[in-house]
Amino acid sequence: MKTKPLHYAEEAVAFLCAADPTLAEIIAQVGPFRMMLRRGRFQVLVRAIIFQQLAGAAAQAIYERFVGLFASRSFPTPEQVACVSEERLRAVGLSRQKALYLKDLAARVTSGTLDLTRFSVMDDEAIVEQLIRVKGIGRWTAEMFLMFNLGRSDVLPVDDLGFRSAVVKAYRMERMPKAGELRSLGENWRPYRTVAVWYLWQSLKAKASVPRTGGTAVGGARRAKNALKKSRQPLD
Repeated sequence: MKTKPLHYAEEAVAFLCAADPTLAEIIAQVGPFRMMLRRGRFQVLVRAIIFQQLAGAAAQAIYERFVGLFASRSFPTPEQVACVSEERLRAVGLSRQKALYLKDLAARVTSGTLDLTRFSVMDDEAIVEQLIRVKGIGRWTAEMFLMFNLGRSDVLPVDDLGFRSAVVKAYRMERMPKAGELRSLGENWRPYRTVAVWYLWQSLKAKASVPRTGGTAVGGARRAKNALKKSRQPLD
């Protein structure tokens, strides 16, 4: 699976450091922005379905056996997946449900109901709406696709547990923030919310101490309220 760096990384990091002191400390601790894009839209979606609710090693083994079903050296086409039987998909370790998900995805792409080639000219929300019509693809999976395949710069996955946990840690909150609170906080990071989320994910792995600029839970709440004033959006 080919990868390539994001072209807006340097500009995004400079913007976020100026916009949010807490995030600036995280960026200093984590270092350069290294998120890479995974190429192959159909391939990325297939992989996302296979990896759902499975440990990495087990999912990788099933994924490799799935690819091995097909004679071609490259990743199978939607037409090839649409034609393979459910029984053969089950034989490589896929559940009946995931086999049906893959068949549904392949059928939609083959028929043109889901036109992956148009995504480059569609806005984020329109892409999400298209993807969640596919069986087995929810909003979180669609948002990860926007970030890691299309390289969209301004995605805020408010339902992602890792992101929410990182916000609690960084801004020293006493509880998980609601979706509206995350959106309000994220207004500080537009148009580079993807980059902010990536750094917050990395902060959970960082050995360095939690940034102090977030202050206490009151400080975290205050920052969310400041973002609210800027965005003029209601808080949940």
